[in-house]
Parts: sequence; C-alpha cells; structure tokens
Amino acid sequence: MNDEMPWRSGRGARRNLPNRFEPLHVDLNPGDLDKEERRSIDTKFFVDPTKSILSKNDSPDIPFDYSLNPYKGCEHGCPYCYARPSHEYWGLSAGIDFESKIFVKTEAPERLAETFQKPSWTPQPVSLSGNTDPYQPVERDLEITRECLNIFLRHRHPVSIVTKSALIRRDVDLLSQLAERNLVNVAISLTSVDDALSGNLEPRAARPSLRLKTIRTLSEAGVPVGILLAPVIPGLNDEEMPRILSAASENGARSASYVLLRLPGAVAEVFEDWIDEHVPERKSRILGRLRELRDGKLNDSTFGRRFRGQGEWASVLRQLFHSARRSAGLENGLPTLSTKHFRPLSGGQMSLFDA
Repeated sequence: MNDEMPWRSGRGARRNLPNRFEPLHVDLNPGDLDKEERRSIDTKFFVDPTKSILSKNDSPDIPFDYSLNPYKGCEHGCPYCYARPSHEYWGLSAGIDFESKIFVKTEAPERLAETFQKPSWTPQPVSLSGNTDPYQPVERDLEITRECLNIFLRHRHPVSIVTKSALIRRDVDLLSQLAERNLVNVAISLTSVDDALSGNLEPRAARPSLRLKTIRTLSEAGVPVGILLAPVIPGLNDEEMPRILSAASENGARSASYVLLRLPGAVAEVFEDWIDEHVPERKSRILGRLRELRDGKLNDSTFGRRFRGQGEWASVLRQLFHSARRSAGLENGLPTLSTKHFRPLSGGQMSLFDA
C-alpha cells in the first residue's frame, strides 16, 4: 500500500453498545458482528453547524485551557478511545457508531477567525484536538484542519497538535512557517512499534512505521515534535516502552510523555470485546494489572490519578518510562509556545507576509 494513503480496514468496536441516555437499544445484529460485516459498514458524515468552535477545559490536570475539535467521532476506530462516550450525547452508541458516524464542523475555520478577532480574546496555546484526531481519513478531502492552521498562521496564534495520522505531513508547509515564530509543536501518538499489533489496535490509523517517518519529516522541517505514548496498556504494550522511545528518538523526536489506559463508561466494554477477539490469552493479565493500578476498578476519573494510576504498578511504569526516556535522550520537552506575535486582524484581511 502506498504510504501516502490512509488505512481503511476493519472496525475497532465489535458492536453498538446501549446508549446510557436512551431507554431503548437496537443492535446492528442479534449477536456480535463478524469481521467482514464490520468492514462493510460504511462511514457516514454529518454537518455539525457549531457556532462556538473552542471548547473550554477546566480540568486541573490538563495543561491547556482551550481545544479545537474539527470532528466529532473518529474513523481510526481505536477500541480504547476515551472519547467514545461523547457520541452518546447525540443519541448514538459509543461502539461502531463512534467510528462510522462522524460529525464534521465545516465552519470551524470561520468560527476560529471570529474568535481571534474578538477584543476579549487572550492569545494562548490551543490544543488541536482535545477529543478526536484532527487528521482522520476524511480530512484528506475536506481540509478543515488545514484551513484552521491557515487561520492560526494568519493570526500568528500558537497551536499544539496531537495526532496518530501521517496526513499531517501534507501541512508541513504551514507547520514550518508556524515553527519559525515558535507557534506550534506536535505530539505523534505512538502506542507500539509493532505494525501487526497496531493494525488490530488502531485499525484505520497509520501504522507505527509510517508514524516514525512522519516524526522524521516534521523534525527535518524544523517543527518541534515529540511522542505521546498513549495509552500505556499494562500487560500489552508496557514492555515496549524502551523500543518505542528509542525509535522515536532515532527519527528526530525531542520529547516523550505517556498516559495510562482509561476506560470510562462504555469504553470498558468496547475494549474488553477487543481483548476477547484479538488477545484473549492476555485478558486476565491486562485487566488484573489495570485493576491494581485503579484501586480495584477498571477506571478512575480522579484528577491527578487518572493519567498515571496509583500503587506499586504505577511506580514500576513510571520508573520504566523515565529510565527509557533518559536513555533515549527525550527529557528536554517541547518549547513553550509564544503569544507575542499574535495579531487579531480586526478590520480586514492581511497578508501572511505582513510584519
């Protein structure tokens, strides 16, 4: 397969789970869908006519106040995705619906420009995205994320990007211009260096080998890039930490961080279904260790604990990560983004080359 093309294989979820807000539930089939049935489910797209594009974050353990999500739902189909329950607010399922019914914010660039032009707006780094991937397959055609980057560049406003897609390479022209003024950094989400494991775990995302090439492309273009090892799944990919960080460093990454697997709401059932299908022999090990990290539960939403866990295994993971990061030379972190170049551009258009 040409590495410029998005992956379009199976689905991460095996079925549609009941919506916690709906009294009735109708599944796609009486039982679990087999692989061929899931592969045949077409992705459908819906226009989301949002009037407010930036989401305000008030969580004390997240290092940004605002995020921008061009899409709701994500075709990458990762069964571990913590954002899956957000689809339930739209009367849909956190299962297959989340990865096959995508809401598209076609007016996102216009709404973003309007926000930056308001006298009340204070420039600060915006996360792109906070919920679902801004470079999922449909972005290749719609270019909503690219147009938002044009807005960030025109206004000289800082933006921090997280993605597991190689499509970000398309926008290296804009990213390199942003980087010249210290207005952008990128974190490539990397859960494994095993293409086979990733193909099952992240069915429609770029394979790890292509993500590593993406890190190199960005780094060579002068774009500060690191990796986000997310999620760390105890008993599955935790032992890969040293290999993942070493490979990222060899390809030009400058920093690394990690997040422990989170299974809020229906995500726990989606992920258990995935284990049953792909690695049933590891089920007791994965869930047992996760419960050790989560005080006997599969999920803990407590601020300060939800990203790292607690107890002996949390300490082991933390020590392993810090040792691997030190060995790979990824301790410096990404640069703090600048707000001093911001210009609201109220009163008309300005060239990208204006001073």
